[in-house]
Amino acid sequence: MARCQCGGDGCNCVVIAGENAEVTGAGSTLNPYVVSAVIGCEDVRPCISAGDGISYDASTGVVSAHLSGQAGNNVAIGPDGGLFVPTGAATVSVGCGITGDGSASAPVTANTGAWPYACDVDTFGGVVACDSNGVLRSEPRGKVSMTRYGETRTYNRAVPAGRIQRADTFSTTITNPDTCRPAFVVVEREVDVFLTLPAGAGAATGFDGDEMYYTRNSGSSTISGAHAQGTKVLAGGTIPAGGRMTVTFDATVGRGSGGARYTQIIGIIRCLMISL
Repeated sequence: MARCQCGGDGCNCVVIAGENAEVTGAGSTLNPYVVSAVIGCEDVRPCISAGDGISYDASTGVVSAHLSGQAGNNVAIGPDGGLFVPTGAATVSVGCGITGDGSASAPVTANTGAWPYACDVDTFGGVVACDSNGVLRSEPRGKVSMTRYGETRTYNRAVPAGRIQRADTFSTTITNPDTCRPAFVVVEREVDVFLTLPAGAGAATGFDGDEMYYTRNSGSSTISGAHAQGTKVLAGGTIPAGGRMTVTFDATVGRGSGGARYTQIIGIIRCLMISL
């Protein structure tokens, strides 16, 4: 250290120990200066405990996690000294259909009832689904609808003498209003045939080749407007969801004699659609 006029066994430099430091030695080759710095925990801990979530006890010098005392906070220090959240400690609000607090002994579950039917729940149980807004939804509600078609047509035709045969065709198209499920269809068909029967004349009426009535004028004068009505109720099959179906039937006449004529036919179709 030339500027301190150091040489040989002496040195004129003065080294002063600052805070938390210690200087030993004379600055000579055999006894050099030694600077030691000692920083205690009490000096370091206030620095590292200055942030959120950390506590420092000046009396003990212990740095620890700072747990908030705010209501609802469930963070705790476990037996091993680590932070943990007890199972089910989080606040769980349950309402209609939901039970439990989320703990191991009381998990959050759906409050279901017992299956009261003889059939298997795995096979015949319905579905509960979550919609786009996070709301639970059940299966679509069932639908029952009725549609009616009716038409009156006039004629002045002779009733054929042979076996019963088609006189006219009545038809309508129905639509399943349920866009979710197929509909089972029950169809009622009704035909009303009006006849003119001179004395001694006779005629048969019906539909779809089925003779349902035979009328004969056993009197001595003409019967005008003799009326026969036939009705059938039949299963019409199923219609796909939102689909369409055409329902049709033939009004039939036959076994005409004595100048029998048909003058009017009323065709009616009623359809009951059921989707469950």
